Amino acid sequence: MADTDSTIESTAPACERLMMADTDSTIESTAAETGSRDTRDRKDRIFALDLLEGRVALITGGGSGIGLGIADCLAGCGASVAILGRRSEQLEIAATTLRDRRGGRVMTIPADVRDPEALKAAVAGVVDAFGSLDVLINNAAGNFYSPSADLSPNGWRAVVEIDLFGTFFGCQAAFPIMREQGFGRIVSTSMTLHYRGWPQMAHATAAKAGVDALTRTLALEWGRFGITVNAVAPGPIPTEGVKKAFAALSAQTPDLFDERAGEDFARSFIPVGRLGAPDDIGNMVTFLASLASPRRTA
Repeated sequence: MADTDSTIESTAPACERLMMADTDSTIESTAAETGSRDTRDRKDRIFALDLLEGRVALITGGGSGIGLGIADCLAGCGASVAILGRRSEQLEIAATTLRDRRGGRVMTIPADVRDPEALKAAVAGVVDAFGSLDVLINNAAGNFYSPSADLSPNGWRAVVEIDLFGTFFGCQAAFPIMREQGFGRIVSTSMTLHYRGWPQMAHATAAKAGVDALTRTLALEWGRFGITVNAVAPGPIPTEGVKKAFAALSAQTPDLFDERAGEDFARSFIPVGRLGAPDDIGNMVTFLASLASPRRTA
């Protein structure tokens, strides 16, 4: 964050919108204006219902897990959301969940992030349907345990292409419309394991280290166009996909998401003493996607 008072003053109006007003009448009037969108009690909310009103977000890997949690948070603040993934059936289930919880506009895009032309077509489809693309979330990822000496070329390639290539192709596809608009928010999902290394995760840790480097480079290149580029590193989030990827192969590969092991790990290594949840990441991404974060870029 910049340390100048002028920056704080310029962001204050947007920051004020991050909290609900303290009166019941405000909640009731906001609920009436936003139709069927979720209207949980203010004590459970972090952001105003209309924080992202009029914004359009594309979330890759948005059909489940962290991606769906991010989509849910963005939609809950008024954004129109497009969720992209390879499994059409899963996308439709997720879209129904979002519509039921949040109302608003939701579209699904079956596509593979390893295909740059498919991502260009996805961006064009979002702009055609919703009129713009303001927020891109690069969340699609692949992972599994494998001893490095035994990791096949196809296994290495699959994870690196989904995690790193897919992130780059998504950014490239979104850049022209964001540059034309003079506004864009790009947030990619990274990880923490490559900070110190992690056994039998050479492919994923290398790919995510690349995502971090890519994020910093694009932030420097694209900031002058009004586009911020950031990444979030979730740490252990026990979604079904993550549990499957991190299923222990042997005594040398810890199963973090065994219930007892997860609790022990959280108490020992996480200051707040608990594992994360998709909403934790969704809330951080919502902040980065909002006007409250005009100069936060990697």
